[in-house]
Amino acid sequence: MSYQIELVCKIGSMALINKAYGDVDYNIIARLSRELKPGYVLVTSGATEIGRIDYFKRNGKELEGGCKEDIKTDYASQGQIVLMETYRRFMNSSYSLRQFLVEHQHFNDEKKREHLKNALLRCPLANAVPIINYNDPVSDEENRKLEIRALREKHSGKAVAECVDNDETASEIACLLKPKNLIIFTGVDGIFTNVNDPDSLVKEISAKTASETVEKINYYQTFCSGASREGANGAGMKLEFIKQAVINGTIVFVANSKYSISEILSGAKPCTKIFISAQRTVKE
Repeated sequence: MSYQIELVCKIGSMALINKAYGDVDYNIIARLSRELKPGYVLVTSGATEIGRIDYFKRNGKELEGGCKEDIKTDYASQGQIVLMETYRRFMNSSYSLRQFLVEHQHFNDEKKREHLKNALLRCPLANAVPIINYNDPVSDEENRKLEIRALREKHSGKAVAECVDNDETASEIACLLKPKNLIIFTGVDGIFTNVNDPDSLVKEISAKTASETVEKINYYQTFCSGASREGANGAGMKLEFIKQAVINGTIVFVANSKYSISEILSGAKPCTKIFISAQRTVKE
């Protein structure tokens, strides 16, 4: 089976930061950028943190005097420029780069979903690589909460996308485009039954049917708790977000960002691979 989109890949904020130096990790961005090609879609975090770093470099201090939400907005708007310029610098110069800033409304409104889908599907046809991020600079938290609440009341019983967490955004994009593969890069090698035991890595979650595979995902969610940092969702939520993509037939990898895309897809490095085995056999 042929796919218009080969891969949706998500990378988180902390993977793009060199903690030891408090700076952008150009090695990781360079390695990732060089692997991007038409048919790949990148969902990236990092604008807010990179904007903070950039502001500090230029001013010798962090932003002061505003509320937390306003400071986040200012950092994100500054960081978007740096983030995209850095991806462009290391990406193959023969490919075009296109940026898409999304919000929850682009997934909860049918016309906007279709518009976004068509725009993303045009990218490989135009030799272009799309990079997607949540539109933090213009997204006000209180307004967003009100909008989400109104949507839930209007569509009672129907799932509503929030997409503040880019794990969810990447999963929504995968559901929209139905790619062959979805990689969720994280700070560890995948899903563990015991986070303190590296030998407890779950290398595969699969079954013959969608319902059986979801049951297995539910089982492994019971081993997941907590998050790596404030404001982040843990491994359990990552598994929750990717369920529909798996049901749609996408092969999902939860993997460590220290490895390359090619190493994960080829099976050369450890990760957790999640798929419907019967569906995968038919497609391959």
